[in-house]
Amino acid sequence: MFDKLEDLLIRYEEIMSELQEPDVVNDQARFRTLMKEQNDLAPIVEAYREYKACKQAIEDSLSMLEEESDEEMRELAKEELNASKSRVEALEQEMKILLLPKDPNDDKNVIVEIRAGAGGDEAALFAAEIYRMYVHYAEGRRWRKEMISVNENGIGGFKEVVFMITGQGAYSRLKYESGVHRVQRVPETESGGRIHTSTVTVAIMPEAEEVDVVIDEKDIRIDVMRASGNGGQCVNTTDSAVRLTHYPTGIVIYSQTEKSQLQNKEKAFRLLRSKLYELELEKQQNSEAEARRSQIGTGDRSEKIRTYNFPQGRVTDHRIKLTLHRLDSVLNGDLDEIIDSLTAADQAAKLANMNGN
Repeated sequence: MFDKLEDLLIRYEEIMSELQEPDVVNDQARFRTLMKEQNDLAPIVEAYREYKACKQAIEDSLSMLEEESDEEMRELAKEELNASKSRVEALEQEMKILLLPKDPNDDKNVIVEIRAGAGGDEAALFAAEIYRMYVHYAEGRRWRKEMISVNENGIGGFKEVVFMITGQGAYSRLKYESGVHRVQRVPETESGGRIHTSTVTVAIMPEAEEVDVVIDEKDIRIDVMRASGNGGQCVNTTDSAVRLTHYPTGIVIYSQTEKSQLQNKEKAFRLLRSKLYELELEKQQNSEAEARRSQIGTGDRSEKIRTYNFPQGRVTDHRIKLTLHRLDSVLNGDLDEIIDSLTAADQAAKLANMNGN
């Protein structure tokens, strides 16, 4: 591990030197590439530098204890020694986590797809609440939300809603949200007061760039039509809605949120690219099944990941056995404790898997 850390420190110093060179400053593409590499390396380099400083502090404290006869100075040296030893242990764990292979999609924007599952109108109403939960979470992190498509049920619920969240590290924070979200509560339409269970399926897809997925025009059929539903002024009077059919996979994308056919077409292609990219990722993950099982959640849309229990005001994430008794704040977008716990559990599982090999 420490050989690798030394190599990374040398590389970091090389980058810092290169960034000062006029040729690099004038080459914007090269400058951006180096800046990204520098930003990626900075946390582990800082941790390693602090680790080396703490190791030096331990040596200095031990030397002082050998040479110093003054009792007060010896007590200070002991305190410094204990503090440095404790910090070294913490830094060793931190550096192991920082050295874990990084998910290449972590920095990407995400496309979120929410579908009502079992439960009819109640599931659609809960799908709208889950949508608002992610929108509030995005707003809290100053990320931008952009609607791609929505299919409403007429009473304020969503049969399906697809939207993009744009922001630094969006995928790294939201990638554990894929799966089945279950709600237990008494629906407003239930006269007998019985608790119903409904489900919503969430899919989190990294936004795919054109370089990630190449789409052959021969594999696509594009249909244009008038938008339906509550689209607002003009949206129902022009052929602005776009439907893409991808023959090889059978994927159908429908986009109607914009007044412009061109904008709807662009959104539809973005969603199609991300769906095809997700299919490719699934193939890779299936071929790495053993490694995948060591992680928290498979990302499988059929996996029940979380229950929102209204009568008891609690949220339970079944993958890490975490229960929080603050349902309202979670549905208002306060997801950091859940996401941080999932991230920590995933890192611990990867470390254990790495140490076992």
